[in-house]
Amino acid sequence: MVRVLFVCLGNICRSPMAEGIMRHLVEQRKLSHVIEVDSAGTSHYHIGEEPHHGTMRILRHNGISLSHRGRQFGKIDQQNFDYLIAMDRQNRRDMQAVLGANGAEVRLILDYIPNGVKGRDVPDPWYTGNFEEVYAMLHTACNALLDEIVATKR
Repeated sequence: MVRVLFVCLGNICRSPMAEGIMRHLVEQRKLSHVIEVDSAGTSHYHIGEEPHHGTMRILRHNGISLSHRGRQFGKIDQQNFDYLIAMDRQNRRDMQAVLGANGAEVRLILDYIPNGVKGRDVPDPWYTGNFEEVYAMLHTACNALLDEIVATKR
C-alpha cells in the first residue's frame, strides 16, 4: 500500500482539495486497493472542522465528493505515509521542523508538474479567494504525482 499525505496550513482549503482530487484520480484509475490518500495541516487552527465551503464547492463542481475533518500534522505521519507533500515552502519548513533533522523527505506538490518551476507555492485561496486556480494547479500536479507513483511501483 502506498500512502500519500497532503499538508497545508489549516487543512481546510488546499490540502483537502488535493486529497479529494487525488482520491478521485486513484478511483478513476482503479488503484484504490493500492493507494491511500489523506491530508493534514501544520497548525491547530481548524482541527475537527470540515473543509472550506470554497473547496467543497469547486470539488462538487468537478464531480468530486469529500468527507474530511481537519487534523494536525505530526511526527508520526512520517511513519504512516510514503509521500509527504506540502502545498508551499512555509508548510514544508514547518513540517521539517516537526520531523527533525533526520526526518522524512517533504516535497512541494507543484514540483511534480513536468517542466514546472521548482519551488513554486500553491497560493492559499483562504486569502486569494481563487479556488478555481488552485483546483487547476492541484489537478495537474496530482495527475503527475499519480503517474510517478504508478511508474515507480511497477
